[in-house]
Amino acid sequence: MSISHLKRLILETMWMLDKPAKASEIARETGLGFPSVMMHIIGLTRMGYAGSPEKGHYAITNNGKKALGFPEINREKADEILAYLPVEKSFHFYADIGKPLNVHAASLQDFGEKILKVDMSSIEFHIYRGDFEAWFMGLGDIELARKALLIREQKISGEELRKKLYETVKNRYEELARIRKQGAISK
Repeated sequence: MSISHLKRLILETMWMLDKPAKASEIARETGLGFPSVMMHIIGLTRMGYAGSPEKGHYAITNNGKKALGFPEINREKADEILAYLPVEKSFHFYADIGKPLNVHAASLQDFGEKILKVDMSSIEFHIYRGDFEAWFMGLGDIELARKALLIREQKISGEELRKKLYETVKNRYEELARIRKQGAISK
C-alpha cells in the first residue's frame, strides 16, 4: 500500500525517534503543524502503521517499518547482526586516511562502547565518509545503516554527534537483544 509523502515523513520521524513520542514532539521534529500531524497519525494508526503504546504517545509498528521498506528482523537475523566478528570484519577506527588508531569494534555492542571512548575526530572522519553506514550494512542491519545516513545528513558534530550515534546504536542493540531473547523463549 502506498502512503503519502507527509505520512511517510511522519512515519520516518517516529522511526528515527525510536521511542513513543507525543504528537507535538513529532510535529516539532517534522516542522509540520500539530493539527496536520495529529490527523496523519490517526490515519497511520488506522492503517496499522502506528500505534499508541501509552496514552498520548505514538510509535511506529512493525507494519509501519515494512511500509518504509525495512525487512522484518527475526531471532536468526538478530543473532547475525549481534554476532562477534573476526578482526578482519571488525570496524577499524582511523584518525584519517592511512592513520589507524589501532582500535576496533568486533560487534555492535562493542562498537557502541568504543564510540564513547574513541577520539572525536575519528567519529567525524568516519561519519562523513559513510563508513559507519557501510559497516552496519555489512552486518546486515539496513535500519541502522539508514539511521547512520540520517545522522550524517544532519551535519552535526562534536559531542552532539557522539551522543546521537551512541544512543542510536545502543537503542538498536537493545531492540535486537529483545528480539533474540523473545525468539529463544518462543522456541
